[in-house]
Amino acid sequence: ITCPGVQLKDKEQLYLSVFVLGQYNKTECVPAVFPLFFQERLVFEKTFANIADPADLVKLLEFDTALLELIQLVPPVGKVLATYEENTRDFLFPDPKLTHGRRGLEREILMKRSPFFT
Repeated sequence: ITCPGVQLKDKEQLYLSVFVLGQYNKTECVPAVFPLFFQERLVFEKTFANIADPADLVKLLEFDTALLELIQLVPPVGKVLATYEENTRDFLFPDPKLTHGRRGLEREILMKRSPFFT
């Protein structure tokens, strides 16, 4: 995660919280220095037992929301610094980009700064 020209005044560690397909997972904590590097894989598995038609699955994913939050461990409960929210279909299957990155391995998203991130 990059944030050019920004230094965090609080030095507590940060992590990325991910909520998708009704499941929550988070990364390990990293030092509070940009750029932040999360070198891990988060796995989410879900079985859609009552879905037979792929079009129905697409509709279901369009109504589900994927939420990512950048959280700093500032006591007492932590501070959300930035968020990203999108329907799960577009998050899991983004439109092709004009750049030539390896599909699925590199993603660029723009997170929305929270009021706590000054």
